[in-house]
Amino acid sequence: MYFRDMARPVFHSLPVVEIKKETNDCVSVAFSIPAELKEAYQYQPGQYLTLRATIDGQDIRRSYSLCSAPAEELCRVAIKKVDGGVFSTWANEALTVGTPLQVMTPMGSFCPTVDASNKKHYLLVGAGSGVTPLISIAKTVLADEPNSEVTMILGNRHFQSIIFRDELEDLKDIYLGRFRIFHVLSGEPNEISLLHGRIDADKLKGFMETFLAHSPLDSVFLCGPQVMTESARDYFYSIGMSEEQVHLELFGTALPQGAPRKKEVVLDANDLCEVSVIYDGQQTDFKMSKGAMVLDEAQKAGLDIPYSCKGGMCCTCRAKVVEGNAEMVVNYALEPGEVDAGYVLTCQAHPVSSKLIVDFDQ
Repeated sequence: MYFRDMARPVFHSLPVVEIKKETNDCVSVAFSIPAELKEAYQYQPGQYLTLRATIDGQDIRRSYSLCSAPAEELCRVAIKKVDGGVFSTWANEALTVGTPLQVMTPMGSFCPTVDASNKKHYLLVGAGSGVTPLISIAKTVLADEPNSEVTMILGNRHFQSIIFRDELEDLKDIYLGRFRIFHVLSGEPNEISLLHGRIDADKLKGFMETFLAHSPLDSVFLCGPQVMTESARDYFYSIGMSEEQVHLELFGTALPQGAPRKKEVVLDANDLCEVSVIYDGQQTDFKMSKGAMVLDEAQKAGLDIPYSCKGGMCCTCRAKVVEGNAEMVVNYALEPGEVDAGYVLTCQAHPVSSKLIVDFDQ
């Protein structure tokens, strides 16, 4: 498994050089990386970029997975328009070629360890825009691991709504016998029951017992809505696959106001913690309620901490606890090894000790 680059993420202004209409409600946006920034924007398949723009006077940040492969010339993300999505609506309806965007250096650990000597079978399962990091992984593995094979199970409502449909068909033609794809459509009937409906544990069990019965899996990558990804993850655990073999990435934004959280956080303004935040080589000290989130309080203290989703789904606000203890309300981004090493998502972390030191530079 690829381990995330420890370098602190940084925004750079990059011009949009190409916008492609992928479906009626999805565009892919490409950036050309100048020579002096090539090293900073080197990425692994499965990583994402955080984009930042001022829209109607608001500072809006969103993270989008790279759909290009590292070997390709342009750096490209896909942006699907969602109901009420400020950034996605603007990108689909108003963004133009030549517009400069603030683009954060690549992040994420939803990545295979690609090696030319590997002989593996990768299963990629996604729904809707969850195909975005999966196509990057597929293109890279197929090109760089000549002895590996890739199977993709992709869920959509209609055939016309499949993002990168033509590119995926091209991959089948280029890598005959090494790449196969199954489309599961919820809005169109199919004589084969496995290819109709939504992807869940029962559907995956059917695939494993039929199309995948004689081809053992080495790695599984799951990307899409929470219900699908967690159901699929639990199924693969139930058949004996390990955490090291099953990788999950959720698509979504911050938890809405009043949404249920995985842990109860009791807000008590009188239960304070002395906090020190190390960022960009400087230490800032302040006091905060143990019920508040470290990122929010650090921003109130005047720190321009990097962040994106504020929902525990990306790792942009990741930092290491070097003294004291903090608990996360939700965590959909950090690998178990990172949590064991003391890393937290500061947008979801609140202190549980009287003193806390977090370091964003590690």
